[in-house]
Amino acid sequence: MIAILLAAALNPTNVEKLTGLKGKLDEKEHVFKVSYPRADIEATAAGVKLTPPLGLTAWAAFTGGGAHTMVMGDMVMTEDQVAPAMDAALDNGLEVTALHNHFAHDSPRVMFMHIGGIGDESKLASAVGKVIAVLKAKPPAPPQADIDPGKSTLDAAKLDAAFGKKGEYKDGVYKVVFGRTTKEHGMTLGNTMGVNTWAALAGSEEKAVIDGDFAMLESELQGVLKALRAAGIDVVAIHSHMSGEQPRILFLHYWGVGAAQDLAKGVRAALAKTKT
Repeated sequence: MIAILLAAALNPTNVEKLTGLKGKLDEKEHVFKVSYPRADIEATAAGVKLTPPLGLTAWAAFTGGGAHTMVMGDMVMTEDQVAPAMDAALDNGLEVTALHNHFAHDSPRVMFMHIGGIGDESKLASAVGKVIAVLKAKPPAPPQADIDPGKSTLDAAKLDAAFGKKGEYKDGVYKVVFGRTTKEHGMTLGNTMGVNTWAALAGSEEKAVIDGDFAMLESELQGVLKALRAAGIDVVAIHSHMSGEQPRILFLHYWGVGAAQDLAKGVRAALAKTKT
């Protein structure tokens, strides 16, 4: 009886209007699902033409209703749409829960960003609509940098100060590592087993590249995402590296181009959102 009342409270017409997408109600599961076929991407994978039924369909599913609505979805996008789509999701109250690829040898490269949220139906549908609007728009050009690590002129002491920890500067690349621990099969896994957050920089003080990996608890993911994006650092993947560990550790890979100190401070701000 409760499920029936919740389903009746959901307003499919409102969801379609705010998302800009047509949907279909599953009466058995009490879920209204809207879809956006990405035939416009015109991608191929190893020579195979990819069509929406082969996995090129973005979707968002709503259940509940009113102030007690839940949404889950999978946004399909090209690589250069990831950053603005993620910003649209985070800035409008949605959570980003995973980011990865589904194909190999695809051109253009297609990425999949999973979203979720709980709250007011109209706010959630409007947020999904803003993400969809990004997917329909022309994406900005990604930042480029002509950087050869062999010619780096970074100031390691300044980076040590920015990160609050001494790193290693070798072969033109500065790298700093922050370990943490979890348990799996009764064994403690730490820094050397790969449970760590790290950052590597190359280039100059004026223009550098940073890339790295965050190891974090599930509860820390959204804070890390927002801090990195606030610093203009792109998120390139969110996934797990292990199974069955306690506490569960998620891993986030990132990439950014800019002034070395700004990049370091951006990662440090994200690091502050974790218990590392």
